[in-house]
Formats: sequence, structure tokens, C-alpha cells
Amino acid sequence: MAVVKAGAYGHGLEEIARALATEELAFFGVANVREARQIRHAGVATRIYLLGPTWSAERAEIVARDWTPCISSLDEAREFAGLAAARGARLKVHLAVDTGMGRGGFVADGLPATLAALEQLEWLEIEGVGSHLPSADEDAPFTRRQMARFDAILDELGGAARFRWRHLSNSAGVLGYGNGACNLARPGLMLYGIAPLPAFQHLLRNVMTLKSRVTLLRDLPSGHGVSYGRAFVTQRPTRVATVGIGYGDGYPRQVSGRGAEVWIDGRRFPIIGRVTMDQMMVDVTDCTTIREGDEVELFGAHLPVTEVASQAQTIAWEILTGITPRVMRCYSE
Repeated sequence: MAVVKAGAYGHGLEEIARALATEELAFFGVANVREARQIRHAGVATRIYLLGPTWSAERAEIVARDWTPCISSLDEAREFAGLAAARGARLKVHLAVDTGMGRGGFVADGLPATLAALEQLEWLEIEGVGSHLPSADEDAPFTRRQMARFDAILDELGGAARFRWRHLSNSAGVLGYGNGACNLARPGLMLYGIAPLPAFQHLLRNVMTLKSRVTLLRDLPSGHGVSYGRAFVTQRPTRVATVGIGYGDGYPRQVSGRGAEVWIDGRRFPIIGRVTMDQMMVDVTDCTTIREGDEVELFGAHLPVTEVASQAQTIAWEILTGITPRVMRCYSE
């Protein structure tokens, strides 16, 4: 199951869905019905799985379009069953089980009785069962216990063969742990070339590169402030390149003053002063070859997005999904 929620992690949902549709996937994983519609509008026929709970007003469309929801409550299941009965076709659903995430799904205790109640709803087909790993990139002992607990739950529910699809692993789970009794995985971040477990980064290739251009070159004297608040003051005559990108494009303002760099003309240069909404300033004093119009890499092959995220005191997921719509996406084969 390729997880393509949040605009395929900022990469562009329709384009990424079309690119991945040739890979014989079991499902595309999305967060909501709007994302499901976008995939269909892109002409992609791969099955769609809704990763979280749905609002009551959305469920008739889910049934009508034969998308696959996960079920977290009996009330939700009963409504889906009623809608499927009205349509005259059984709806395939997956049982969501909470083994430690605390965000959704049935709690693990009493699941056999829950499944028995669900099986009384004849218009639902309990096709799969899944859970989610909250700490696979941070807490290996807990994750191993959680995976063992999930395997035990499958046994409690009648064995792995009881379900066509069994799924638990996200990207960190895929990379760092065995799959146990599962036969389906839900990679997200790793699809876009970033390993949530750094030891595996060498296996992946970066997908997104964020670029801009040098829009202005200026020479500032020693003692001159740069950007809002004069948080940076030059200590020497300084050649400053203005770059046409800022937090209005999704590049994080929080990196200001924390040693963040950009890549120009084959090397790194430091960002100076505060990142503004539409522009940033870079110290290029030590290079005489940079010209207006030169390409600037903010992250990509030479500057890992994980480095930018660390400097912004956040995670790569937030940086990628925060790139705003005004940034033009260009795709290459």
C-alpha cells in the first residue's frame, strides 16, 4: 500500500499516483475522501484505502465508489453496513486495531467479541486487519513487543489466514523489522527517498529537490544589518546573495541563526539573518563565480531534507508537506 496522503507528502498527489500506478500496488493509502477523489480524477484505478476514521456525511460516497475504509467503532460499522445494504453490494472493510498509537481503532482487549459483532453485519466483508507503529523510528523494544502483540491478536481472531490483508509496518517498520504474519505494508516517507531510520538512507534515492535562484548580489560593509530584527550584523565586508524563496514557500523560518546552508555552484554557503516570507540572504563572500540567476538548492541531493528539519527542530515529514502551492512542481521521467 503506497501512502500518498498530504499531496503525496508534498510531491503532488495526482502525478505521484500516476507514476506509482504501474507498480502493481494493492492499495493507495489516503487520509480523506478529497484525496481519494483526486486519485480517481487522475485516471488511476488502484484500490483506495482510507487510513483513518471518516465523518458520517462522507460515508455514502465511500460506499458508492467502493473505497475501502478502516473501521474503528461499531457505530461506524453499522452505518457503513446500512449504506451498503441500500446499494445492494457488500463493502470490503478493514478492522483497525489500536496496539499503542492511541489515535484510532478498536482497543486490543475484547477483540474476538468485537469481530463476532462485526461479522453479524452481513453487508460488510471484513477483508483485512491493521494497526500502526507509533515509535518504530525511536523505540525498538516497544516496537518489537507491539509487533509480537499484533501477531498474537491475529491468533486470537482465528489465525492470519482469517484475513486476506494483514498490515502493520510503516516505513520504519519496513526497513528495520520483520513483517511477522503480515502480508501488506504501508510505506510512506521511504517512497520519497528518505529513511526514517538513518542507517538505511544509503538504500534510497532522494525524490524531491527544492530549488530557487539568486535574484540579487550586493556588497555590504562591515557593521551592516541583514534581514528583520538585525539578528545578523556583518563582521566584515560581505558579498550577499538574495535568494527568491522563503517561509511563504514552505522553507522553514525556524532555521534562521542555526547554521543552515544552501548549495550554489558546487558548494555550501550559509544563510544569514532571518528567513523572510519570500526571500533569504546568503553569504557568498568567498566565491567570485556566483551570478544573478544561478540555481540554488535548498534541499535535495546535496543537502538532505533531514538536515533542514533538524535545524528547524522538526521532522522531514513536516518540511515536505509544508511546501506551499505557489512552488512550481517540475517532474522528470
